[in-house]
Amino acid sequence: MTRIEPLPLVVSLLLACGLMGWVVWSQRPVEPVTVAEAPPSAAQTPPAPAVPPVDETRAAELRQAAEQSPGDAQVRVDLGNLYFYAQRFEEAVPWYEAVLELDPGQIDVSTDLGLAYYYLEDTERALAQFDRSFDIDPEHPKTFLSLGMVRAFGNRDLDGAMAAWEEVVRVAPGSSEALAATEALQSLRAVH
Repeated sequence: MTRIEPLPLVVSLLLACGLMGWVVWSQRPVEPVTVAEAPPSAAQTPPAPAVPPVDETRAAELRQAAEQSPGDAQVRVDLGNLYFYAQRFEEAVPWYEAVLELDPGQIDVSTDLGLAYYYLEDTERALAQFDRSFDIDPEHPKTFLSLGMVRAFGNRDLDGAMAAWEEVVRVAPGSSEALAATEALQSLRAVH
């Protein structure tokens, strides 16, 4: 058996995690923002994107809408996403769970719920949620990508992670998920 050097493995996994985080982050809904142009002298390297704060006014509006419309899954999706993208996962979870009670076929919500569990350090619950996502769609690329990340970083199951990422490439060639999976696979193979 070949010995794996820990430093290159850690660096490769961090790069892969960053790329997968970018894929998940880039799929969030973004509201258009008008920005005034900065004078040319102020042009510098932009800072790393910060976690957006929760718009508490918008959250209150959505909570009120949820109370007034107990059967409206979309308002609960919007609330879950609002908290998820602000990395307030403990607040996103109940809204995502409520969506799935109303509409169990919401594959993206199911997968995001699994990711929220993972970020709350509940790897087993995350993996169980991904199984439910695969019950909805056995070839969902985002679920395979997320499964690979949780297997790699939550379970330290590199072979399982590689298998999940290979499935992303198989089921969604050319997609942003496939690009992220390919880069993660190349990183792992370089040190494996």
